[in-house]
Amino acid sequence: MGFRLSLLDQSPIADGKSGYEALQQTIALAEKAEEWGYHRFWVSEHHDTKLLAGVSPEVLVSHLLARTERIRVGSGGVMLQHYSAYKVAENFNLLATLAPNRVDLGVGKAPGGLPRSTKALQFGRSGKTDFEEQLVLLRQFVDDEVPADHVLAGVGVSPEPPTKPEIFLLGASVASAELAGAQGVNYCFAKFINSDEVALKEAVTAFRAANPDGELIIAVPVLAADTEGEARALAGEQKVVRVTLSTGVSVTVQTVAQAEEFARQAGVTDFEIEERVADIIVGTAQQVKAELVRLRATFDVDEFVIHTPVARQDARFRSVQLLSEAILTVDVR
Repeated sequence: MGFRLSLLDQSPIADGKSGYEALQQTIALAEKAEEWGYHRFWVSEHHDTKLLAGVSPEVLVSHLLARTERIRVGSGGVMLQHYSAYKVAENFNLLATLAPNRVDLGVGKAPGGLPRSTKALQFGRSGKTDFEEQLVLLRQFVDDEVPADHVLAGVGVSPEPPTKPEIFLLGASVASAELAGAQGVNYCFAKFINSDEVALKEAVTAFRAANPDGELIIAVPVLAADTEGEARALAGEQKVVRVTLSTGVSVTVQTVAQAEEFARQAGVTDFEIEERVADIIVGTAQQVKAELVRLRATFDVDEFVIHTPVARQDARFRSVQLLSEAILTVDVR
């Protein structure tokens, strides 16, 4: 039995390039992903960074839907803590009405930026929102199931799409898997953030126990090239950086400098930074395929979302094409 491949694109801005050029690459990659047989194409949300151009996934999703015909397009994901669940439901109901049966609504708990951008996004709001409450309300709005005794009962979400957007919770912990399972939404484990396969196994088990009919996807960092040596050279010394504040807040960022700036903007002097080499699946397309087949057998999943952590357009496109030729055109036994 084969498995599906999908893509997560963060619109990386290569050295010397502009945000405009990065977004043009994202558009071109979405068009190629559809041509090459990928199932979904997700775009991310990041704020106040010169490294990534994707700040508003719902806007970018709308454009990508118009530039493609069949591939599912969605957010990977909307950072729900910043927004009204009602407005997010409206946005994605509208997208699903424009492109029925093609829209994914992925949401995440992370801020998608440093404390200053979070403050800017939430400026003027009173009180801190509870993420679980927001997720519950979002699902209720999308499914038109707001309880009669809720203060927002009777509020409709227009327009009503022919098919509802599929909701995914994106996470990298057992807690996020348990939350997705308990709330009856689909789940995507971000292995490119947390490469611990023990944690992944626990998350898969927890989600399936609570929501056996829900879709489960693993998002993996992958870089394929024509030779193993070329792939390893392109991957270079990609790092995963995590900063943990004395307040207990912990986030993954892209560089040590960003981690230090996160702590400074949070007004915290006591913090820890963990930097480790990114656990990227690298090699030829056949080597990558073998590892995905192993992961599929180990965790019994039918779909992977591929994240290619390099900014070079030619390398990203070639990796995506090689994987398509190796996996999507033949059945994986």
